Amino acid sequence: MNKKILFIQPTPYDMNKNLIKKKKLYFVGLAFPLLAALTPPDWEVEVCLETIEDVPYKTDADVIAIGSMGHAVIRSMDIAKKFKKRGKTVLLGGYMVSLMPEEAKKCCDSIVIGDAEGVWHEVLKDIEDNNLKPFYQKELTELNCPTPKYELLLNKNIGDFLPVQAGRGCPNVCSFCSVYCLYKTKYYRSPIENVIRDIKRVKELGFKKFLLLDDNILSDKDYLKKLCTEIKKLDMSWLSQCSVEIGRDGEILEIVRDSGCIALSFGIESISQESLNSMNKAWAKVEEYGKLLENIRKAGIDVSTEMVVGAEGDTVESIMATAKFIEDNKIVVPRFYILTPIPGTEFFSKMKEQNRIINHDIYSYNGTEAVHQPRNMSPDELTQSYWKLYNKVFSIKSILNRTIFHGNFFKRPLNFLFYLGVNLFYRSQIKNKITPNII
Repeated sequence: MNKKILFIQPTPYDMNKNLIKKKKLYFVGLAFPLLAALTPPDWEVEVCLETIEDVPYKTDADVIAIGSMGHAVIRSMDIAKKFKKRGKTVLLGGYMVSLMPEEAKKCCDSIVIGDAEGVWHEVLKDIEDNNLKPFYQKELTELNCPTPKYELLLNKNIGDFLPVQAGRGCPNVCSFCSVYCLYKTKYYRSPIENVIRDIKRVKELGFKKFLLLDDNILSDKDYLKKLCTEIKKLDMSWLSQCSVEIGRDGEILEIVRDSGCIALSFGIESISQESLNSMNKAWAKVEEYGKLLENIRKAGIDVSTEMVVGAEGDTVESIMATAKFIEDNKIVVPRFYILTPIPGTEFFSKMKEQNRIINHDIYSYNGTEAVHQPRNMSPDELTQSYWKLYNKVFSIKSILNRTIFHGNFFKRPLNFLFYLGVNLFYRSQIKNKITPNII
Protein backbone atom coordinates (compact mmCIF):
# COMPACT_ATOMS: atom_id res chain seq x y z
CA MET A 1 0.00 0.00 0.00
CA ASN A 2 1.03 3.61 -0.43
CA LYS A 3 1.33 5.57 2.78
CA LYS A 4 -0.95 8.40 1.84
CA ILE A 5 -4.03 9.58 3.70
CA LEU A 6 -6.74 11.95 2.51
CA PHE A 7 -8.70 13.79 5.20
CA ILE A 8 -12.15 14.98 4.14
CA GLN A 9 -14.44 17.42 5.93
CA PRO A 10 -17.85 16.98 4.23
CA THR A 11 -20.37 19.73 3.65
CA PRO A 12 -24.07 19.25 4.57
CA TYR A 13 -26.93 18.73 2.17
CA ASP A 14 -29.70 21.28 1.90
CA MET A 15 -33.34 20.23 2.15
CA ASN A 16 -33.32 19.26 -1.55
CA LYS A 17 -30.27 17.00 -1.08
CA ASN A 18 -27.99 19.49 -2.85
CA LEU A 19 -24.53 20.14 -1.45
CA ILE A 20 -24.13 23.42 0.41
CA LYS A 21 -21.13 25.08 -1.20
CA LYS A 22 -19.34 28.36 -0.52
CA LYS A 23 -16.63 30.39 -2.23
CA LYS A 24 -14.76 30.95 1.03
CA LEU A 25 -14.65 29.02 4.30
CA TYR A 26 -14.02 31.23 7.32
CA PHE A 27 -14.27 28.70 10.14
CA VAL A 28 -11.84 25.88 9.38
CA GLY A 29 -11.58 22.88 11.68
CA LEU A 30 -8.54 21.98 13.74
CA ALA A 31 -8.90 18.17 13.76
CA PHE A 32 -7.16 17.43 10.47
CA PRO A 33 -4.14 19.76 10.90
CA LEU A 34 -3.75 18.28 14.39
CA LEU A 35 -3.97 14.66 13.22
CA ALA A 36 -1.55 15.49 10.41
CA ALA A 37 0.93 16.66 13.05
CA LEU A 38 0.50 13.31 14.82
CA THR A 39 0.95 11.30 11.60
CA PRO A 40 4.40 9.68 11.12
CA PRO A 41 6.61 11.56 8.64
CA ASP A 42 6.70 8.64 6.18
CA TRP A 43 2.98 9.18 5.51
CA GLU A 44 1.83 11.75 2.95
CA VAL A 45 -1.19 13.84 4.03
CA GLU A 46 -3.79 15.82 2.04
CA VAL A 47 -6.89 17.69 3.24
CA CYS A 48 -10.17 18.32 1.40
CA LEU A 49 -12.72 20.85 2.70
CA GLU A 50 -15.78 19.96 0.66
CA THR A 51 -17.59 23.21 1.38
CA ILE A 52 -15.10 24.97 -0.90
CA GLU A 53 -13.62 22.02 -2.85
CA ASP A 54 -14.76 18.96 -4.75
CA VAL A 55 -14.03 15.55 -3.26
CA PRO A 56 -11.19 13.99 -5.32
CA TYR A 57 -12.66 10.51 -5.79
CA LYS A 58 -9.77 9.61 -8.12
CA THR A 59 -7.17 10.26 -5.42
CA ASP A 60 -4.20 7.92 -5.24
CA ALA A 61 -4.46 7.86 -1.43
CA ASP A 62 -5.24 4.37 -0.13
CA VAL A 63 -6.59 5.65 3.20
CA ILE A 64 -9.57 8.01 3.42
CA ALA A 65 -10.39 9.61 6.81
CA ILE A 66 -13.73 11.44 6.94
CA GLY A 67 -14.97 13.77 9.65
CA SER A 68 -18.54 14.30 10.84
CA MET A 69 -19.91 17.62 11.99
CA GLY A 70 -23.58 18.18 12.72
CA HIS A 71 -26.00 17.27 9.95
CA ALA A 72 -23.07 16.84 7.55
CA VAL A 73 -22.77 13.32 9.01
CA ILE A 74 -25.23 12.12 6.37
CA ARG A 75 -22.90 13.35 3.67
CA SER A 76 -19.97 11.79 5.58
CA MET A 77 -21.50 8.35 5.29
CA ASP A 78 -22.40 8.84 1.62
CA ILE A 79 -18.79 9.74 0.81
CA ALA A 80 -17.57 6.76 2.83
CA LYS A 81 -19.73 4.37 0.80
CA LYS A 82 -18.37 5.74 -2.48
CA PHE A 83 -14.76 5.28 -1.41
CA LYS A 84 -15.49 1.80 -0.06
CA LYS A 85 -16.74 0.84 -3.54
CA ARG A 86 -13.42 2.07 -4.92
CA GLY A 87 -11.52 -0.29 -2.65
CA LYS A 88 -10.11 2.32 -0.28
CA THR A 89 -9.57 1.87 3.45
CA VAL A 90 -12.16 4.21 4.96
CA LEU A 91 -12.10 5.67 8.47
CA LEU A 92 -14.87 7.73 10.05
CA GLY A 93 -14.50 9.97 13.09
CA GLY A 94 -15.89 13.09 14.70
CA TYR A 95 -18.51 13.68 17.32
CA MET A 96 -21.55 12.68 15.27
CA VAL A 97 -20.35 9.18 14.35
CA SER A 98 -19.03 8.87 17.91
CA LEU A 99 -22.64 9.19 19.12
CA MET A 100 -23.84 6.38 16.82
CA PRO A 101 -20.78 4.25 15.99
CA GLU A 102 -22.62 1.00 15.22
CA GLU A 103 -24.78 2.74 12.61
CA ALA A 104 -21.84 4.59 11.06
CA LYS A 105 -19.72 1.43 10.92
CA LYS A 106 -22.06 0.04 8.24
CA CYS A 107 -20.41 2.25 5.61
CA CYS A 108 -16.71 2.20 6.51
CA ASP A 109 -13.86 -0.03 7.69
CA SER A 110 -13.28 1.54 11.08
CA ILE A 111 -14.67 4.14 13.47
CA VAL A 112 -12.57 6.35 15.75
CA ILE A 113 -14.84 7.11 18.71
CA GLY A 114 -14.23 10.33 20.58
CA ASP A 115 -10.79 11.92 20.67
CA ALA A 116 -8.37 10.48 18.12
CA GLU A 117 -5.06 11.57 19.63
CA GLY A 118 -4.63 8.54 21.87
CA VAL A 119 -5.26 5.96 19.15
CA TRP A 120 -4.03 7.59 15.93
CA HIS A 121 -0.62 5.89 15.84
CA GLU A 122 -2.29 2.54 16.57
CA VAL A 123 -4.78 3.06 13.73
CA LEU A 124 -2.05 3.79 11.19
CA LYS A 125 0.15 0.92 12.44
CA ASP A 126 -2.78 -1.50 12.16
CA ILE A 127 -3.44 -0.30 8.60
CA GLU A 128 0.20 -0.97 7.72
CA ASP A 129 -0.05 -4.44 9.30
CA ASN A 130 -3.38 -5.16 7.57
CA ASN A 131 -4.94 -5.61 11.00
CA LEU A 132 -7.44 -2.75 11.22
CA LYS A 133 -9.95 -3.04 14.07
CA PRO A 134 -13.61 -2.02 13.63
CA PHE A 135 -13.54 0.51 16.50
CA TYR A 136 -10.89 2.56 18.28
CA GLN A 137 -11.49 4.47 21.48
CA LYS A 138 -9.26 5.77 24.24
CA GLU A 139 -10.39 8.29 26.81
CA LEU A 140 -8.46 11.53 26.86
CA THR A 141 -6.37 12.01 30.02
CA GLU A 142 -4.70 15.29 29.11
CA LEU A 143 -4.70 17.88 26.35
CA ASN A 144 -1.09 18.12 25.27
CA CYS A 145 -0.79 18.24 21.48
CA PRO A 146 1.88 19.23 18.96
CA THR A 147 1.50 22.34 16.82
CA PRO A 148 -1.09 21.59 14.10
CA LYS A 149 0.10 21.48 10.49
CA TYR A 150 -1.66 24.67 9.49
CA GLU A 151 0.28 24.75 6.23
CA LEU A 152 -2.11 22.11 4.84
CA LEU A 153 -4.80 24.82 4.80
CA LEU A 154 -2.86 27.72 3.35
CA ASN A 155 -3.50 26.96 -0.33
CA LYS A 156 -7.26 26.96 0.24
CA ASN A 157 -9.73 29.83 0.08
CA ILE A 158 -10.12 30.32 3.83
CA GLY A 159 -10.74 33.39 5.98
CA ASP A 160 -8.32 35.64 7.79
CA PHE A 161 -7.94 33.55 10.95
CA LEU A 162 -6.88 30.06 12.02
CA PRO A 163 -8.04 27.94 14.98
CA VAL A 164 -6.02 27.44 18.17
CA GLN A 165 -7.24 25.15 20.96
CA ALA A 166 -7.16 26.06 24.64
CA GLY A 167 -9.59 23.55 26.14
CA ARG A 168 -11.85 20.64 25.30
CA GLY A 169 -14.98 19.34 27.02
CA CYS A 170 -17.39 21.16 29.34
CA PRO A 171 -18.46 20.83 32.99
CA ASN A 172 -22.14 21.47 32.15
CA VAL A 173 -24.79 18.79 31.50
CA CYS A 174 -27.05 20.25 28.79
CA SER A 175 -29.33 17.43 27.64
CA PHE A 176 -29.19 18.17 23.89
CA CYS A 177 -25.42 18.68 23.77
CA SER A 178 -23.02 16.30 22.03
CA VAL A 179 -20.08 17.68 24.03
CA TYR A 180 -21.73 16.52 27.27
CA CYS A 181 -22.47 13.11 25.73
CA LEU A 182 -18.82 12.60 24.83
CA TYR A 183 -17.07 14.16 27.82
CA LYS A 184 -19.56 13.69 30.68
CA THR A 185 -18.60 16.97 32.43
CA LYS A 186 -14.85 16.43 31.93
CA TYR A 187 -12.92 19.51 30.83
CA TYR A 188 -9.29 19.45 29.68
CA ARG A 189 -6.97 22.46 29.41
CA SER A 190 -4.01 22.74 27.10
CA PRO A 191 -0.84 24.04 28.79
CA ILE A 192 -0.68 27.79 28.31
CA GLU A 193 2.76 27.52 26.73
CA ASN A 194 1.30 25.21 24.06
CA VAL A 195 -1.53 27.64 23.29
CA ILE A 196 0.91 30.52 22.96
CA ARG A 197 3.22 28.36 20.81
CA ASP A 198 0.36 27.70 18.39
CA ILE A 199 -0.73 31.36 18.30
CA LYS A 200 2.85 32.34 17.47
CA ARG A 201 2.81 29.82 14.62
CA VAL A 202 -0.42 31.34 13.28
CA LYS A 203 1.24 34.76 13.43
CA GLU A 204 4.37 33.44 11.66
CA LEU A 205 2.13 32.30 8.80
CA GLY A 206 0.97 35.88 8.28
CA PHE A 207 -2.34 35.90 10.17
CA LYS A 208 -3.27 38.73 12.52
CA LYS A 209 -6.29 36.98 14.00
CA PHE A 210 -7.09 33.57 15.50
CA LEU A 211 -10.13 31.62 16.71
CA LEU A 212 -9.64 30.32 20.25
CA LEU A 213 -11.35 26.94 20.53
CA ASP A 214 -12.72 26.06 23.94
CA ASP A 215 -16.11 24.68 24.93
CA ASN A 216 -16.17 26.61 28.23
CA ILE A 217 -13.08 28.72 28.86
CA LEU A 218 -14.81 30.68 31.63
CA SER A 219 -14.89 27.58 33.84
CA ASP A 220 -11.28 28.27 34.92
CA LYS A 221 -10.89 32.01 35.46
CA ASP A 222 -7.30 31.80 36.70
CA TYR A 223 -6.30 29.94 33.54
CA LEU A 224 -8.15 32.47 31.40
CA LYS A 225 -6.44 35.42 33.11
CA LYS A 226 -2.97 33.92 32.71
CA LEU A 227 -3.66 32.99 29.09
CA CYS A 228 -4.92 36.48 28.23
CA THR A 229 -1.87 38.04 29.86
CA GLU A 230 0.34 36.06 27.47
CA ILE A 231 -1.89 36.62 24.44
CA LYS A 232 -1.76 40.39 24.99
CA LYS A 233 2.01 40.34 24.38
CA LEU A 234 1.48 38.94 20.86
CA ASP A 235 -0.61 41.86 19.53
CA MET A 236 -3.21 39.60 17.88
CA SER A 237 -6.99 39.86 17.54
CA TRP A 238 -9.08 36.86 18.49
CA LEU A 239 -12.60 35.51 18.85
CA SER A 240 -14.08 32.56 20.71
CA GLN A 241 -17.19 31.06 22.26
CA CYS A 242 -17.95 31.38 25.93
CA SER A 243 -20.61 31.23 28.62
CA VAL A 244 -22.69 34.41 28.80
CA GLU A 245 -21.84 34.38 32.53
CA ILE A 246 -18.69 36.29 31.59
CA GLY A 247 -20.96 39.35 31.62
CA ARG A 248 -21.00 39.18 35.44
CA ASP A 249 -17.28 39.78 35.81
CA GLY A 250 -16.06 43.24 34.81
CA GLU A 251 -12.44 42.38 35.60
CA ILE A 252 -12.44 39.33 33.34
CA LEU A 253 -14.18 41.27 30.55
CA GLU A 254 -11.51 43.96 30.71
CA ILE A 255 -8.66 41.42 30.68
CA VAL A 256 -10.19 39.50 27.77
CA ARG A 257 -10.82 42.67 25.74
CA ASP A 258 -7.37 44.11 26.41
CA SER A 259 -5.76 40.86 25.22
CA GLY A 260 -7.28 41.38 21.76
CA CYS A 261 -10.68 39.65 21.95
CA ILE A 262 -13.06 41.29 19.47
CA ALA A 263 -16.07 38.95 19.52
CA LEU A 264 -17.56 36.12 21.57
CA SER A 265 -20.30 33.65 20.68
CA PHE A 266 -22.77 32.53 23.34
CA GLY A 267 -25.06 29.50 23.38
CA ILE A 268 -28.00 31.13 25.15
CA GLU A 269 -30.47 28.63 23.63
CA SER A 270 -33.85 30.20 24.48
CA ILE A 271 -35.71 33.17 25.94
CA SER A 272 -38.01 30.69 27.74
CA GLN A 273 -36.80 29.80 31.24
CA GLU A 274 -38.90 26.64 31.14
CA SER A 275 -37.04 25.58 28.01
CA LEU A 276 -33.66 26.24 29.63
CA ASN A 277 -34.70 24.23 32.69
CA SER A 278 -35.80 21.31 30.49
CA MET A 279 -32.35 21.29 28.84
CA ASN A 280 -30.56 20.98 32.21
CA LYS A 281 -29.51 24.60 31.84
CA ALA A 282 -31.37 26.08 34.80
CA TRP A 283 -28.21 27.91 35.90
CA ALA A 284 -28.82 30.32 33.00
CA LYS A 285 -31.43 32.98 33.84
CA VAL A 286 -33.39 34.54 30.97
CA GLU A 287 -34.18 37.68 32.96
CA GLU A 288 -30.44 38.34 33.28
CA TYR A 289 -29.54 37.86 29.60
CA GLY A 290 -30.14 41.49 28.61
CA LYS A 291 -27.90 42.96 31.32
CA LEU A 292 -25.14 40.39 30.78
CA LEU A 293 -25.08 40.99 27.03
CA GLU A 294 -25.10 44.75 27.62
CA ASN A 295 -22.07 44.44 29.92
CA ILE A 296 -20.22 42.46 27.26
CA ARG A 297 -21.03 44.99 24.54
CA LYS A 298 -20.03 47.91 26.77
CA ALA A 299 -16.68 46.23 27.37
CA GLY A 300 -16.07 46.50 23.63
CA ILE A 301 -16.65 42.85 22.71
CA ASP A 302 -19.11 42.08 19.92
CA VAL A 303 -21.81 39.48 20.55
CA SER A 304 -22.85 36.47 18.48
CA THR A 305 -25.42 33.94 19.68
CA GLU A 306 -26.68 30.45 19.01
CA MET A 307 -30.20 29.45 20.02
CA VAL A 308 -32.51 26.47 19.56
CA VAL A 309 -36.28 26.41 19.04
CA GLY A 310 -38.68 23.61 19.89
CA ALA A 311 -37.83 22.95 23.54
CA GLU A 312 -40.40 22.19 26.22
CA GLY A 313 -41.25 25.79 27.11
CA ASP A 314 -41.27 27.17 23.58
CA THR A 315 -44.45 28.43 21.98
CA VAL A 316 -45.11 29.99 18.59
CA GLU A 317 -45.32 33.33 20.42
CA SER A 318 -42.01 32.91 22.30
CA ILE A 319 -40.21 31.88 19.11
CA MET A 320 -41.42 35.00 17.31
CA ALA A 321 -40.57 37.15 20.34
CA THR A 322 -36.99 35.98 19.97
CA ALA A 323 -36.60 38.30 16.98
CA LYS A 324 -37.17 41.34 19.20
CA PHE A 325 -34.72 39.96 21.75
CA ILE A 326 -32.04 39.68 19.04
CA GLU A 327 -32.60 43.23 17.81
CA ASP A 328 -32.91 44.79 21.28
CA ASN A 329 -29.60 43.24 22.30
CA LYS A 330 -27.79 44.26 19.08
CA ILE A 331 -26.58 40.72 18.43
CA VAL A 332 -24.41 41.08 15.34
CA VAL A 333 -24.45 37.46 14.15
CA PRO A 334 -27.36 35.34 15.48
CA ARG A 335 -27.91 31.70 14.51
CA PHE A 336 -30.85 29.39 15.25
CA TYR A 337 -31.39 25.64 15.08
CA ILE A 338 -34.44 23.43 15.37
CA LEU A 339 -33.92 21.29 18.45
CA THR A 340 -33.23 17.84 17.02
CA PRO A 341 -33.05 14.54 18.96
CA ILE A 342 -29.62 13.32 17.85
CA PRO A 343 -29.05 9.62 18.67
CA GLY A 344 -26.77 9.31 21.67
CA THR A 345 -27.95 12.49 23.40
CA GLU A 346 -30.06 12.61 26.55
CA PHE A 347 -32.72 14.53 24.63
CA PHE A 348 -33.00 11.69 22.10
CA SER A 349 -33.51 9.14 24.89
CA LYS A 350 -36.20 11.29 26.48
CA MET A 351 -38.10 11.84 23.23
CA LYS A 352 -37.87 8.14 22.34
CA GLU A 353 -39.10 7.09 25.78
CA GLN A 354 -42.07 9.45 25.48
CA ASN A 355 -42.79 8.28 21.92
CA ARG A 356 -42.41 11.82 20.63
CA ILE A 357 -40.05 11.19 17.72
CA ILE A 358 -42.16 11.50 14.58
CA ASN A 359 -39.42 10.85 12.04
CA HIS A 360 -37.25 7.81 12.77
CA ASP A 361 -35.16 8.11 9.61
CA ILE A 362 -32.05 9.71 11.10
CA TYR A 363 -30.56 9.96 7.61
CA SER A 364 -33.19 12.55 6.73
CA TYR A 365 -32.39 14.86 9.67
CA ASN A 366 -31.16 18.17 8.28
CA GLY A 367 -31.90 20.73 10.98
CA THR A 368 -34.45 22.57 8.85
CA GLU A 369 -37.61 20.79 9.96
CA ALA A 370 -39.01 19.35 13.17
CA VAL A 371 -38.56 15.61 13.70
CA HIS A 372 -40.09 15.43 17.19
CA GLN A 373 -43.44 16.41 18.71
CA PRO A 374 -42.97 19.68 20.62
CA ARG A 375 -45.02 20.17 23.77
CA ASN A 376 -46.81 23.41 22.81
CA MET A 377 -47.28 23.26 19.04
CA SER A 378 -47.39 20.86 16.12
CA PRO A 379 -44.18 19.84 14.31
CA ASP A 380 -45.34 21.79 11.26
CA GLU A 381 -45.93 24.90 13.39
CA LEU A 382 -42.42 24.55 14.81
CA THR A 383 -40.87 24.31 11.36
CA GLN A 384 -42.89 27.25 10.06
CA SER A 385 -42.10 29.38 13.13
CA TYR A 386 -38.42 28.61 12.75
CA TRP A 387 -38.28 29.95 9.20
CA LYS A 388 -40.49 32.94 10.08
CA LEU A 389 -38.06 33.79 12.88
CA TYR A 390 -35.08 33.55 10.57
CA ASN A 391 -36.75 35.72 7.92
CA LYS A 392 -37.68 38.33 10.50
CA VAL A 393 -34.25 38.47 12.11
CA PHE A 394 -32.56 38.68 8.72
CA SER A 395 -34.80 41.33 7.24
CA ILE A 396 -32.85 44.26 5.82
CA LYS A 397 -34.13 46.53 8.61
CA SER A 398 -33.00 44.16 11.37
CA ILE A 399 -29.62 43.56 9.73
CA LEU A 400 -28.92 47.29 9.45
CA ASN A 401 -30.01 47.94 13.04
CA ARG A 402 -27.64 45.25 14.32
CA THR A 403 -24.64 46.25 12.19
CA ILE A 404 -24.45 49.66 10.49
CA PHE A 405 -26.61 51.36 13.14
CA HIS A 406 -24.93 49.55 16.05
CA GLY A 407 -23.69 51.92 18.74
CA ASN A 408 -20.11 50.70 18.34
CA PHE A 409 -20.00 50.97 14.54
CA PHE A 410 -17.67 53.99 14.41
CA LYS A 411 -15.32 52.42 16.96
CA ARG A 412 -14.77 49.34 14.77
CA PRO A 413 -16.22 50.08 11.30
CA LEU A 414 -14.32 47.33 9.47
CA ASN A 415 -15.59 44.71 11.92
CA PHE A 416 -19.18 45.84 11.49
CA LEU A 417 -18.90 45.94 7.71
CA PHE A 418 -17.74 42.33 7.94
CA TYR A 419 -20.75 41.48 10.14
CA LEU A 420 -22.96 43.18 7.57
CA GLY A 421 -21.53 40.94 4.86
CA VAL A 422 -22.07 37.82 7.00
CA ASN A 423 -25.69 38.83 7.66
CA LEU A 424 -26.40 39.46 3.99
CA PHE A 425 -24.87 36.10 3.08
CA TYR A 426 -26.97 34.37 5.76
CA ARG A 427 -30.03 36.19 4.41
CA SER A 428 -29.38 34.76 0.94
CA GLN A 429 -29.08 31.26 2.42
CA ILE A 430 -32.29 31.65 4.41
CA LYS A 431 -34.18 32.66 1.26
CA ASN A 432 -33.10 29.28 -0.16
CA LYS A 433 -34.17 27.45 3.02
CA ILE A 434 -30.57 26.75 4.02
CA THR A 435 -29.82 26.99 7.72
CA PRO A 436 -26.84 29.32 8.26
CA ASN A 437 -23.98 27.78 10.16
CA ILE A 438 -20.28 28.28 10.72
CA ILE A 439 -18.94 25.77 8.22
